[in-house]
Amino acid sequence: MKDRGLRTFVTVLAGLAVIYFGATGHRSSGGEGAGISGGVVLLALLASALAWYLTKPGPAK
Repeated sequence: MKDRGLRTFVTVLAGLAVIYFGATGHRSSGGEGAGISGGVVLLALLASALAWYLTKPGPAK
């Protein structure tokens, strides 16, 4: 990917997707424990870093 704006968009989207599915996938029966845990935030950061790495431009030809 050569467009940095698109690369940034994909990176942010990956992080937000992990946060969304991490928050909605956790169905606790009580009010306690609701929300986003530190592990979900860490996974979101890792997913964003992976998306940033995988979309870096290749060598110029």
